[in-house]
Amino acid sequence: MAALGGVLMSANDVNAQETTGVVVEESTFAVEQVQCKDIYTPGSWRDNWYIQLGAGMRTPIMEQGTKERRITAIYNIGVGRWISPYLGFRFSAYYGSMHWQKGAMASARTANLNVDFMWDMCNSIAGYNPSRPVSIIPYVGLGGTFVYNFRNVNGANDYHEAGRIKHNQWMLPVSAGIQLRFRVSPYVDLFAEGRAMFYGDNYNNVVFDRPIDLDISATGGVIIHFTGSKFERYNPCDYVNALNQANAQINDLRGALATTSAALAAAEAQLPCPEVPEAVEVESTSTTLFPTVRFKINSAYVSSEEMVNVYNIAEYLKANPNAQIVVCGYADKNTGTSAYNMKLSQRRAQAVADILTGDYGISADRLILQAEGSDTQVYPTNDWNRIVIFAAPE
Repeated sequence: MAALGGVLMSANDVNAQETTGVVVEESTFAVEQVQCKDIYTPGSWRDNWYIQLGAGMRTPIMEQGTKERRITAIYNIGVGRWISPYLGFRFSAYYGSMHWQKGAMASARTANLNVDFMWDMCNSIAGYNPSRPVSIIPYVGLGGTFVYNFRNVNGANDYHEAGRIKHNQWMLPVSAGIQLRFRVSPYVDLFAEGRAMFYGDNYNNVVFDRPIDLDISATGGVIIHFTGSKFERYNPCDYVNALNQANAQINDLRGALATTSAALAAAEAQLPCPEVPEAVEVESTSTTLFPTVRFKINSAYVSSEEMVNVYNIAEYLKANPNAQIVVCGYADKNTGTSAYNMKLSQRRAQAVADILTGDYGISADRLILQAEGSDTQVYPTNDWNRIVIFAAPE
């Protein structure tokens, strides 16, 4: 408006016999080429934290337990966070006793704390999917273990400098394992996990035979996500396209402003204006232009960029409380069968309707859901038909 006002002021100074030329320069923006791929971030440092509770069994493998294995209980608690859909870390603590056999029963108690570095193999290979029912997560870890209360250790030969047999000791194990997660809800997973911890030869207070002692455990339990498992999507190309569209709109507005300025100058050149009869007001009707919601190939997920269109429809329905709206889903014909595309278009229409009812409080009675699949192609360009279109009921 300020720019238009400046044009009007300058036009008033134009002599009636002069013609005014308006020069408009198009503005362009240099757009750097970027790699078009989805990037996911946890959003806030508070997101994607979880707690893990579990229990299971363990058995040590060392020189005195070569022929006989003794299985005992082990208990686990952990706290961790996923810093991306692919990588995370976890602090995990284990407690329990271990038994091994050579003659009389030998035993000790252990308390262990590890920091584990975790890799979600499914998200890394098959792509991020927040609804994937099963995840395979290998990990490696470093930690510290306190071994104490040794009993009946025949052949113990790990001495203090003072010449006494050690009754407890600190050790620094390296560990590796794999975890299977089973999705119950965005906030709850069940897990089954196998872990191997590698110690020095004196894990059982006996230095003999193998240079490495091993402690193998299998645990299971529940994982609780404090804020749910979620990541925010970002694609640089979305913003590049938006910048190109804004640039085109600016140039269109500049052209319209130039046309208006030229028309105003021509009108001023014809002053004084002839008298004209009084204008009669004519009631006009307006046509509401409804937005569309676009989808990626084989997807019924409403992206954050398309949420503005769902929001606009919700605002329209709130402003017109008696209005109904048709929510019609489509699919492109070059991908999938006709039957599959019909179901896909139904899911797209339902996804938009769920947001309108769940997030914006629109009554479901005001939404008429339809699905056209790929039998009807609204646009001549194939990819443009991956949409949901809003329309007024006939």
